[in-house]
Amino acid sequence: MSRLTITLSEARYRALKEASAQRDKTIGQLIDESLDFYGIKSRQDARDLVRRARAHSKLSEDQALAVAQEQVRAVRRKP
Repeated sequence: MSRLTITLSEARYRALKEASAQRDKTIGQLIDESLDFYGIKSRQDARDLVRRARAHSKLSEDQALAVAQEQVRAVRRKP
């Protein structure tokens, strides 16, 4: 697993630390879950997701990829 150093405001850091304690998770776990929520995946993970979706549908690879991309865009547009 890779390590990452980020700079946050003191207020943001405190809020993140409090949220992690309330949820009984590490800060890293919260950040990882947030990245999943926003659809940030490796290309291979995204391809695997599209492959699994295609296996359960009658869409072509291009159609399945287009649907997946639209879903990611929709999630990112939500406030």
